[in-house]
Amino acid sequence: MLIEVLGFVNLLCAGILAGEEFVVRYGIRGPIASIHPEPQIQLRQALIRRLRVLVPAIFSVALISGIAVTLLERLRPALDFRCAGLLALFVFISITLAGTVPINQAILTWKTAEPPEGWQAMIKQMGTARHSADLGGDHSVRPLPRSCSAARRP
Repeated sequence: MLIEVLGFVNLLCAGILAGEEFVVRYGIRGPIASIHPEPQIQLRQALIRRLRVLVPAIFSVALISGIAVTLLERLRPALDFRCAGLLALFVFISITLAGTVPINQAILTWKTAEPPEGWQAMIKQMGTARHSADLGGDHSVRPLPRSCSAARRP
């Protein structure tokens, strides 16, 4: 019974993360980029403030429940798939911590009336980091930005 509950929690949290990434990438990113700089920065800052607690909480539950299920079910078939899923989650979290978090912290310090020079390039760099993370760490499809160089594949 414990394994089924942990598996459900893991699947639920992984699904919520995937849905959140999908909505941000395909539902929010384009429309935000089309508005004027001042309201765009205000909206980005508001989203960051709301999601900076929620997303790490979901990350944590997904990771802990994934590790627990993998350890408890290590003698059963499909261990390879569980390990691959954990690896993808580790890569996703690593890219997020190395690429997106520093950019989000910088965005929170921006003055909406006077964004820093090159702010749009920084936003684009964050999109590249998110895209790399969404691909489950397949960096051969698109190179990582310099801010993620520590997470690059050898």
